[in-house]
Amino acid sequence: MPRYRLHYFPESGNSYKIALMLTLCGQPWEPVWTDFLGGQTRSPEWRATVNEMGEIPVLEDEGTRLTQTGAILLRLGDRHSRFGGEDEAERFQVLRWLLWDNHKLTSYMATYRFMRAFTPDPNPEVLAFFRGRLDSILAIAERHFERIPFAASQRPTVADLSMSAYLSYPAEETGYDLPTTHPAIAAWLGRIAALPGWRAPYDLLPGPRFKETA
Repeated sequence: MPRYRLHYFPESGNSYKIALMLTLCGQPWEPVWTDFLGGQTRSPEWRATVNEMGEIPVLEDEGTRLTQTGAILLRLGDRHSRFGGEDEAERFQVLRWLLWDNHKLTSYMATYRFMRAFTPDPNPEVLAFFRGRLDSILAIAERHFERIPFAASQRPTVADLSMSAYLSYPAEETGYDLPTTHPAIAAWLGRIAALPGWRAPYDLLPGPRFKETA
């Protein structure tokens, strides 16, 4: 029986971060599909027994339930000696970009993509606001990857796995044709996709999709 069980749904980029980290570390894990769209994570029972914060993903580690994606990635990196910083300066950069991703890139992209691709009749003014914020955020990443191959150093770290997750979903969901609009980001994503064992989100996360359960 695998040590890890991952509560997830396929559209969740944060779930993908954990699944990809486990896969690249060579760790088997048991998928536990969660009916997010059907309100499972909002039920009192689920919050009492799985995650009081009402959020996905949840990683079970030999019965201990872990939440908050960035913290889980750092824990897995330490445990399996993969994708961490090699010295104090590099560890600082890993944490810096990991926090930036959680606060900026993932936060805005997750919301924008969900509204754009998975909600009926999204408010165009709200979409325009989020698009403007994302354009500014992606411009920062584009400039960064024009001068450095990975987020925190010359090699991939958990910061890259975190930052790349939502950008790895199909362009028809994200609304960005990155090879055309952000070639440096697209090249960086290509370097991550070249890692042995890498798999795209919907190839790695099985189970019913939003359009199948709506």
